[in-house]
Order: sequence, then C-alpha cells, then structure tokens
Amino acid sequence: MLVDYTRIAHIYIVCGKTDLRRGIDGLATIVKDEYQLDVYTDALFLFCGVRSDRFKMLYWDGDGFLLLYKRLENGKLRWPRHRQEVKQLSQQQLRWLFEGLKVEQRQSVHSASQGQF
Repeated sequence: MLVDYTRIAHIYIVCGKTDLRRGIDGLATIVKDEYQLDVYTDALFLFCGVRSDRFKMLYWDGDGFLLLYKRLENGKLRWPRHRQEVKQLSQQQLRWLFEGLKVEQRQSVHSASQGQF
C-alpha cells in the first residue's frame, strides 16, 4: 500500500454510501462541508459506494493528495451502512475492515478470556 496507515494519526470512515465517481475535490468537499474535518491534517479518509467490494481512500501527504481506489476480486467489506456519519477508527478496526470483519466487534478474544483461568 502506498500509505502506511500504521503511522497515520487519524483514520476516519464515512459510513453509509458515497458516490465513488467523485474525485479528490469532491471527496475533500464532503469531509470539509458535511463533517467539518480538516483534510490537511495527518488523516486518512475512507469512502465506500453502493457496492461493498470497492472503496476509496483520501490522504494529504504534505504536498498533495493521494486518492487510492481498491476493488476486491473476492469478498466484500463489512462497511457500516446504518447512518450517514463519520467515525474515527483505530488501526485495529481498520485491519478488521480490510479482513472482511465488522469494525465494531462485540468483544475481543483477549477480553473474553479474562477471568477464565
């Protein structure tokens, strides 16, 4: 991946559906106007369209924007669709999303095993 998301301070996911025909300017406008977030900070913004097998990521690298587009050949993302909002994700939640899991897990294996021994 061109962007090492483990070194990015903030990761935001735009829940719901976004028109993926939009380019850098259109996606940056969504971030600024609809969610009042600064697109020029150390942040990665994720967008998903109607299909859950493709998404875009917008990132300011200090002297320009990167717009990454990925289409999965097998499988679908478990993108949060319940409302139109933006959520900040942890790096673990981003890994879950990329692995086809929900970003909100009920409990981890670690927390489930506490107090069991």
